Amino acid sequence: MIIDVVVASTSRYNSFGTVTDPDRAEDLSGKIILERISRAGHTGKYQLLPDGIEPIQQAVKSSTADAIVICGGTGLTRLDQTIEAVEPLFEKRLPGFGEIFRWQSMQEVGTRAMLTRATAGVHRKRPVFCLPGSPAAARLGIELILAEIEHILKHVAE
Repeated sequence: MIIDVVVASTSRYNSFGTVTDPDRAEDLSGKIILERISRAGHTGKYQLLPDGIEPIQQAVKSSTADAIVICGGTGLTRLDQTIEAVEPLFEKRLPGFGEIFRWQSMQEVGTRAMLTRATAGVHRKRPVFCLPGSPAAARLGIELILAEIEHILKHVAE
């Protein structure tokens, strides 16, 4: 299984440009996600993008991977536009992902978990997961994803 890992971070993009390795962008969250994907026996492909609707939509639309994980841009700042970019592309939504993510996050960060807009949905038979950019959120999110990804892919293929 191939999983595209897209990190949306304008500040990191401005510092490192287009890179395909999280180590070259000093990106701990991207590194955590890729390591967990590899440990689960899958292949991860990394891409660093600036925040923004167009770059994120283009990454989703052009993906040929089995699934996409977007890390970053799920908060409340002016630059956080990941959700606005992907939700219009969803044919189906997976609200349970965001609900479980926030519930599990609450165990770690308390009520601050309500600030994330982590979500997931399906675009062209491809699950798309949106995670906050912190390393702890990346770890939690990819663990939730990997626990159910094969089941999700089976359903979206039907």
